[in-house]
Amino acid sequence: LLSHFSSIGFWGLVNNAGISTFGETGWLPMETYEKFADVNILGSIRTTLEFLPLLRKYKGRIVFMSSIIAYFTLGNGIYSMTKAAIEKFCDALRLEMKKFGVQVCIIQPGNYARSTKIQPPLSAEEIWSKLSEEEKAVYNKEYVQERADFFNSILSEGSTNGNEVVDAMVDALTSPAPKARYMVAKLKEKALVFVCALFPTVVMDSVLSYALSK
Repeated sequence: LLSHFSSIGFWGLVNNAGISTFGETGWLPMETYEKFADVNILGSIRTTLEFLPLLRKYKGRIVFMSSIIAYFTLGNGIYSMTKAAIEKFCDALRLEMKKFGVQVCIIQPGNYARSTKIQPPLSAEEIWSKLSEEEKAVYNKEYVQERADFFNSILSEGSTNGNEVVDAMVDALTSPAPKARYMVAKLKEKALVFVCALFPTVVMDSVLSYALSK
């Protein structure tokens, strides 16, 4: 593979693969955490390491698909965890690649659930049926129904303009001076990130707790 590209050149790599799901921390088995880490984190790292020699040679671009959910979580902490990890991997890689002329960019979409199939709606019954007996003893079906309704309502509010994210990816690959981060999100989503980044954790926890209680 590398020998093939060596003869024709290699300019850009986009790490776009990812999976998502909903569920509180104890609801998901260890196998699910391992799968998410393997796809969302290690998958991008494997691909990057494979093509790094060519990207250095041709002073190319590396683009990673992150999310604003890297800054906070509303019921999908497992997805948030993987995106936060990718952010830090990119921060290290971006600094290391400067001396080779390789640009590293991060795309941070807001809620585009209606534009992709990364996160289908989940029914309360589907969630409940997969809970361990220990978790069922702690949570009741009414609580699970409330959480499912809340998360599915967020999904239903997702933007259908997926081309906005694609445009950011194209700019990251072709701009003479690409941004380190492209936040493609609604104003209220950007405001939430702003609060998370600049205010004490106790403030962000209060904001998110209020949102979860609605």
